[in-house]
Order: sequence, then C-alpha cells, then structure tokens
Amino acid sequence: IDMQQTGRKLKHMIESAGYTPRMIQDYLHLSCVQPIYRWYKGKILPSVDHLFILSELLNVHMENLLVKKNAVPIIYDIEQRYSRDAHQRFITYYKKTYQSVA
Repeated sequence: IDMQQTGRKLKHMIESAGYTPRMIQDYLHLSCVQPIYRWYKGKILPSVDHLFILSELLNVHMENLLVKKNAVPIIYDIEQRYSRDAHQRFITYYKKTYQSVA
C-alpha cells in the first residue's frame, strides 16, 4: 500500500464529502484528531475497523480508500476528473490490459 498516496486520497475523499478531521474524529470515537492528520500525511494507515466505517460513511468499498504501490497514478486522477461510469470503464480497461501482460 502506498501510504502517502493513500493519505492524499483519504484527505481528498473526506474533504470532498464535506467532512472535517474533527467530524471524522467524532464519528470514529477517536480520543484526538491527530491520527487523522497522520493518515493524511501517509505516516500511518487507518485500522481495518476505521477503514470499514469510513467506507460506509463515504459510500465506497474499503479497497477504494487505499492506493497500491506502483499503481498507475493516472487512475487516481481519472477518478477525480471523470464520472463514475467513465472511471469504471478506465479501471476495467486497465485491469484487462494489466492482466494480459502479467
């Protein structure tokens, strides 16, 4: 897992949904807001429990909160710039292409 890219993605998704770190702290029942900032900086990852709760809050699969190491960076950009349907077509194309090479 690429921790820095994952942190950036989490920050983008959380902010895009209109949540602040303090709101996430309250929602996850964390004693302080610092772990959320550490996620954003890529220093730590959320626990599996927190990933699950965040995925429900943001209405995405847990896997969509994480970024693989050596993943093609354009996939993340596509997710931000295009519709969900177009994003799925790009992902399907990428997976078919990658699997045929591997």
